[in-house]
Amino acid sequence: MKRTVIYPGSFDPVTLGHLQVIRRAAKMFDKVIVAVLINSSKTPTFSVDERMDLLRQVTADLENVEIAGFDGLLAEYARERGVNAIVKGLRAVSDFEYEFQMAIANKKLNPDLETIFITADSDLMYLSSSMVREIGSMGGDISNFVPECVHDKIVGRLRDKK
Repeated sequence: MKRTVIYPGSFDPVTLGHLQVIRRAAKMFDKVIVAVLINSSKTPTFSVDERMDLLRQVTADLENVEIAGFDGLLAEYARERGVNAIVKGLRAVSDFEYEFQMAIANKKLNPDLETIFITADSDLMYLSSSMVREIGSMGGDISNFVPECVHDKIVGRLRDKK
């Protein structure tokens, strides 16, 4: 039986923290589905297709990683894909509180679904996509926060959005 996990998120934009979770999950599971949330209630910096493209670029060397978009309930998406595990990255206690509530809700919606938490390395515990967007939109250097191969695309978009 192939062990597959879903790593859901908005990835707007993808950060080194996201990439770290993907790489660590890829070592533990046979397949990692990086599921980009399509959320019509938000106005993202990057379209779903752009976010998926950026993720494909940064995970090109990982053969067991699939990039997909999804809309709706994560618990239902996991059921549709035949997946019984979700991986979530944790940076701080505040992340745990929210993610713990989500894990319980997902378990209620899909009793076969387990949530696995991966803690961020200490050098990335502070990092979030919103921080990257804020720093980048004000012209700050985000090279220590995002993968090198997508840096210029992210900087260009943040500059254009200003």
